[in-house]
Amino acid sequence: MSKATNITWHTSTVTKTDRHAQNGHGSSVLWFTGLSGSGKSTIANAVSNELFRQGINEYVLDGDNIRHGLNRDLGFSDYDRTENIRRIGEVAKLFVDSGSVVTTAFISPFRSDREQVRALFEQDEFIEVYVQCPIEECERRDPKQLYVKARRGEIKDFTGIDSPYEAPERPEITIRSDLLTVQEAVKQIFRYLQEKNII
Repeated sequence: MSKATNITWHTSTVTKTDRHAQNGHGSSVLWFTGLSGSGKSTIANAVSNELFRQGINEYVLDGDNIRHGLNRDLGFSDYDRTENIRRIGEVAKLFVDSGSVVTTAFISPFRSDREQVRALFEQDEFIEVYVQCPIEECERRDPKQLYVKARRGEIKDFTGIDSPYEAPERPEITIRSDLLTVQEAVKQIFRYLQEKNII
């Protein structure tokens, strides 16, 4: 497939700074990463609900939902996983530019992919949230029965079973979801956002 070459980036008349001033808050991406079943989507949605309750512009980009539309042409090969994350990073960047706090819930297993997304953002705009949970607990929860299917060989290249997960080395936030309640995790994340003057 040939790439478009005759294109030019158009700068918006209304800037991100203008939007921050009108909204009364900053914008960033909370990039939740962790094993399947660790609680990423649950915590991301709980954070989004609290942001909304406080009148903060927000949106959740969920892994399954994105694969229903934008990324429905992608599978789970290493290349497809990388492209999945690249596209989401670009979408998240647009949300941050719009003045929103966007939460993402993706396994995003490869450290290099997450770092490429981080490079799209300005200082303090990309907040890596590592939802740390022992794989035994993730398997015990297994809300979609994915681990069961993976161990039966019904799902190939499943992260944590026959495909690697590269944990963040220096995440902005680490959530021990096997030790904290959802609300405790939300409070920890909000403290960080307030310390960084994002909200």
